[in-house]
Amino acid sequence: MSESPVTVLGLGDMGTALARALLRAGHRTTVWNRTAAKAEALAAEGALTAATAGSAVAASPLVVVCLLDYDSVRQVLDPLGDALSGKAVVNLTNGTPRQARELAAWAAGHGAQYLDGGIMAVPPMIGTPAAFLLYSGSPAAFADHRGVLDLFGESHHLGEDPGRAPLYDIALLSAMYGMFSGVLHAYALVRSDGVAAADVAPLVGRWLTAMSGAVDGYARQIDSGDHATGVVSNLAMQSAAYPNFTDSARDQGISPELIAPIGHLMARRVAGGHGHEGLSGLVELLNSGAVGVRPEGARGTARPATTVPQPTDDAS
Repeated sequence: MSESPVTVLGLGDMGTALARALLRAGHRTTVWNRTAAKAEALAAEGALTAATAGSAVAASPLVVVCLLDYDSVRQVLDPLGDALSGKAVVNLTNGTPRQARELAAWAAGHGAQYLDGGIMAVPPMIGTPAAFLLYSGSPAAFADHRGVLDLFGESHHLGEDPGRAPLYDIALLSAMYGMFSGVLHAYALVRSDGVAAADVAPLVGRWLTAMSGAVDGYARQIDSGDHATGVVSNLAMQSAAYPNFTDSARDQGISPELIAPIGHLMARRVAGGHGHEGLSGLVELLNSGAVGVRPEGARGTARPATTVPQPTDDAS
């Protein structure tokens, strides 16, 4: 192994995929996980296992962290303190911009260079052309270790503010979950009528691919503040039709809770005199920070189907 040593803290599915990418490239890879058994497969592939997080950090100038959440990161890193001095810490744990900025300040106080990152990939995509990763924080750390980071996927440095990468990460994941919410609702709807999800899947994929062309146009409208120019499906029309979506769900005995919220927003925007605009105008309601109330006269879209069990606070 002639390449520079790297340490990976955290061996869930993603951490394991990151470590494997390093091993494939010939890096001396030290791994640590709170549950030591998770390191056994990697050890068989050539990784060095560390008994403690401290010994893992001591083994390499570059420390990649991929844990469950920021609380886990702080539990692991806080006791190490000045042992991180002179190290580059790349935190690929999903979190918020605020958490990233706080951890970056803490790391700087202990003499470490800090990069926060967002992984735009699932574990099987790591190391393939389909993966890309977002980084922000220390420009020097990014420049020094770009060759290693590129092993995980295409690397993008978004600037010195460590909160920028998690901001982008949450934004892109929000778009993903919004899409998946619609897909799951669509499948639930057709299944309620005895149609297999696989039968409609090709049409769902084709439709979403066609509609993805709106992404750039919405961005231009939002940045300009002009939500009315070139509108082909105005909000008043869409809002008037939207109860059909929630009513159809109830008629079919399924819950509309995945798709109901956007109906409330459309009705509010129309009630505010913006029915001539397109869907992009809804962002103005989101950025206002106001919590909406369903406008008078809008058909209810939040009532769950009585035949569908509702979630409780007990996650067990």
